[in-house]
Amino acid sequence: MGSVLAHGQISTPLACQEELHEGPEFTQAFANPKDDSVLPRVLLIGDSISIGYTVNVRKLLTGKAKVHRIPGNGQTADFGVKNLPKWLGDKKWDVIHFNWGLWDLAYRHPDSKSQGKRDKVNGTVSNTPEQYREHLEQAVAILKKTGAKLIWCATTPVPEGEAGRHAGDAIRYNKVAADVMKKNGIAINDLHSHALKRLPGIATRPGDVHFNKEGCDWLAEKVAAEILQALPTQQK
Repeated sequence: MGSVLAHGQISTPLACQEELHEGPEFTQAFANPKDDSVLPRVLLIGDSISIGYTVNVRKLLTGKAKVHRIPGNGQTADFGVKNLPKWLGDKKWDVIHFNWGLWDLAYRHPDSKSQGKRDKVNGTVSNTPEQYREHLEQAVAILKKTGAKLIWCATTPVPEGEAGRHAGDAIRYNKVAADVMKKNGIAINDLHSHALKRLPGIATRPGDVHFNKEGCDWLAEKVAAEILQALPTQQK
């Protein structure tokens, strides 16, 4: 059993606290707005990459939508399936922008000294592509019941030198996700290609999947634009 974290989430056994929320944007990202009886409700689901762009997406959609995010890190797709009922709650969502992937394709080993016990040499992958597909299909089935406009967000690139992830695996897992989304008629936000336009300059450091402030803002622009297109006509 993993340890209990802030917001009542359970971490994966080999993950570490630092992976679950990084940087000064944490507090603001989780400060969800008060609901507005007029503006549409938007939900962001994702890992620390989404935490990084949450605040600026809210700013870009000011007056257009109330942008919420899940109360923590979305971690793996199977973690998402278990937590979706709680995250979705009982209120209506107009748009849900969601992603899993970087945690699914991560290799971890209990003896690793790297952050999050990452070890792509001796570790075990969190979810194989086949398991990833299965969990995504389960998650999509749950999300479709909300009646919200769904937007799948492609997983951002894995750089060379990442301790627990193989460069290129994001492409493999994105192909699996794209197949699931196309089969279900779900829109795809290709954030992977968008990030590549500015990498490596927008990475926090070499070998790190995270983005600096410029990078987070760059991703937020694409996310906000995709959500704006999905909003009810009167809000665009």
